[in-house]
Amino acid sequence: MLNKIIRASIYNRGVVLFVTLLMVVAGIYSFQNLPIDAVPDITNNQVQINTVIEGLAPEEIERTITYPVESSMRGIGGVEQVRSITRFGLSQVTVVFKDSIDIFRARQLVSERLQGISGDLPSLAKPELGPISTGLGEIYQYVIDYKVKSKDDSERTKQLMELKSLQDWFVKPRLLTVEGVAEINTSGGFEKQFHVQPDPKKMAANGVHFDEIVEALEKVNRNVGGGYVEQTAEQFLIQGVGLIKSPQEIGRIPIKTLESFKTITISDVATIALGKELRTGSATFDGEEAVLGTVMMLLGENSRTVSTRVHEKIDEIKATLPEGIELTTVYNRSDLVNATLGTVEHNLIMGAILVTIILLILLGNIRAALITAVTIPLSLLATFLVMKPLGISGNLMSLGALDFGIIVDGTVIVLDNCVRFIHERAKKMGRNLSAEEVKEAVYEATVEIRSAAGFGQFIIVMVFLPVFALTGVEGKMFIPMASTFAIAVLAAFVLSFTTAPALASWLLTGNVKDKEPRLMEWIRRVYVPTFDWAFKHAKLTMALAAGSVILGVVLFATRGAEFLPQLGEGSFAFHMIRPVNANLTQSVILQRKADKVVETFSEVSHVFSRIGTSEVATDPMGVNVSDTYIMLKPRSEWPKVNDKKRTYQELTAAMVDKLNLELPGQTYLASQPIQMRFNELLEGTRADVAVKIFGPDLETLVESAKKIQDVISKVKGAGDVEVDLAGTSPV
Repeated sequence: MLNKIIRASIYNRGVVLFVTLLMVVAGIYSFQNLPIDAVPDITNNQVQINTVIEGLAPEEIERTITYPVESSMRGIGGVEQVRSITRFGLSQVTVVFKDSIDIFRARQLVSERLQGISGDLPSLAKPELGPISTGLGEIYQYVIDYKVKSKDDSERTKQLMELKSLQDWFVKPRLLTVEGVAEINTSGGFEKQFHVQPDPKKMAANGVHFDEIVEALEKVNRNVGGGYVEQTAEQFLIQGVGLIKSPQEIGRIPIKTLESFKTITISDVATIALGKELRTGSATFDGEEAVLGTVMMLLGENSRTVSTRVHEKIDEIKATLPEGIELTTVYNRSDLVNATLGTVEHNLIMGAILVTIILLILLGNIRAALITAVTIPLSLLATFLVMKPLGISGNLMSLGALDFGIIVDGTVIVLDNCVRFIHERAKKMGRNLSAEEVKEAVYEATVEIRSAAGFGQFIIVMVFLPVFALTGVEGKMFIPMASTFAIAVLAAFVLSFTTAPALASWLLTGNVKDKEPRLMEWIRRVYVPTFDWAFKHAKLTMALAAGSVILGVVLFATRGAEFLPQLGEGSFAFHMIRPVNANLTQSVILQRKADKVVETFSEVSHVFSRIGTSEVATDPMGVNVSDTYIMLKPRSEWPKVNDKKRTYQELTAAMVDKLNLELPGQTYLASQPIQMRFNELLEGTRADVAVKIFGPDLETLVESAKKIQDVISKVKGAGDVEVDLAGTSPV
């Protein structure tokens, strides 16, 4: 079968080259539409259930909401894990499914269970499913603020109210129209509210109860329809408009009419004023409170493409913002993806150039070397063509694993044998070969070497087969790498017996010389005596080989091990933890000071922070906790310290030391944006290693956690060690 394919490729090379050209076009198109990201998405298959309820303490929310919801999720088919977090005003239950379960099927199963327990939950509790996103979902973040910020606290509060309204009613709806966006999460600002503050003395004097005030507000604050009336040839709709638009309208709402026919209104018994809600979170930018928007990407979308679309929409929105308000992009995933792709492209191009140079040196024939080098881009394009339908994303792992030396191995063997065949046949015949004779020589050379070339490539693919048995995080991390490599090698195998012989029969001349390059002659002079010595001293050679293996095993056992080297994201994410009884106002004050401390470092471009829980509770945090994102300048712009630029580790240590010196009492956990988000979603904690303690007594759990903290802090290599729950909020 293979012989027929080789003969058809050589004698119908026009068709083969045309098909190859079509593959090139299709490969370029597939690459342009290939899902691109910095790293593989290792987020497990999970559904989040968020229940926001005001007024209840965490212990009560745990008893009446979290426990019933969490218990109802057990027993659903395909569920691997159920975990929960309870904060003030929020219950979050995370249901982790097997990877084989479709995410939409999983959400349907969870929704059905929630309907079954809805009657058992408090009346104001309405569980909602989190957005269909992943750990790589936070692709774009922006800040909305006034160009001139008021120094007066009350005026600044009004500014933050206007910014929140602008975000909710103008910016967010327009960004949700962008293809690939799942949700827009908002942090910071104040929701504009009108507060009715009853005066008990006036209420008693007029015989008004609190229930009557609430009932009056509920009755009036709505629009109602009254059908329509026909007059002459026209139809008129009847509508009663009652929606409240100002504090004055609230004050005129009637509560009751006394026997003296005097109507008591809300302004008679209460004061109406502009107010703000009880917040569970806030946001800062460069040391000032602001409104932070986070764009979350839909599961399975291309982060670079979606973030580019979002950026284009942001530019449109900027042009239509009210005067005096600015929108600033503070995080764009496409910057990291482009930087990572730049690294991958640089490595691929340099690898291709090096392989081509080595081929020119070792093959000794320029045309054969160029034909072999062409296999590299063709194999890549064929790989992209297969990756697209298989849903394999292009990232640092999948594309960075490609080895061009292995990819061109089969083609090198085929072309080298073709050159030898043509040279020997021309020498035997005493003349240059004709075009037909070259074709026949190429065919016979390719057939002769097919077993050696094909077997070598299949052995390489077989080595990666065990990787496909990995599951969980390991599988999501390494299977795309193994798949991409196997696809590239198989594509090179097909090309080495189709396109390569076709090009060889076309480009190789009938008088090609099979002359050994000078470099190979030098290598041979060293290799032959070494081989002869090893062959004569076989036992000693085997002993040296065995000793090398044993020494290698010993050295390997003494080395440290790590699942993966850290990806330098070019930015930091600091998790700042304050005492558990700290309120939101104090957290904002401390956060603003921390931002300004970090900005004193010349390597920092800008800083923004998210305190507590956002509007969409994808990341439930207490008001005493914040995520601080530190965006760094390009490394080329970093200043020198002691005649050299600091490393990322040295910069992190310097920041933590300065924060501890100027703002004692806080704990800082240093990480990176994507790394921290992955840890949160996979295990519900930001730490690389977490210890969880279970039991019914909270005080005992806290005491045990602090003892474990003391022990782990003394372990060699342990960095930041922190107890996530260090106590309870005062009631």
